[in-house]
Amino acid sequence: MPKPNIHPQWYPEAKVICNGQVVATVGSTKPELQVDLWSGNHPFYTGTQKIVDAEGRVDRFLRKYGFSAEEVKAPVLKEGPALEEVKAAAKKEAAAKKKKK
Repeated sequence: MPKPNIHPQWYPEAKVICNGQVVATVGSTKPELQVDLWSGNHPFYTGTQKIVDAEGRVDRFLRKYGFSAEEVKAPVLKEGPALEEVKAAAKKEAAAKKKKK
């Protein structure tokens, strides 16, 4: 049994509000809860990607050191002889580094 006069008021039907709409009712110590994200608009649950962070780590790095995005773009190789050449070159570089040590 809870002690009297020490616990906050309990609201069994507290409203969860996101973007001005009531999205759920839960038990809480506050009558209304304002949220920015909930499972109905979270990218993980909806399967869509929403950019929350406008500038990522790579963008900050490029800006900090004066690179443009066009300078650092590399072709994406998925299959074919060019991919095999890139893999072979990477193996040669790794072997050369290993010999230097």
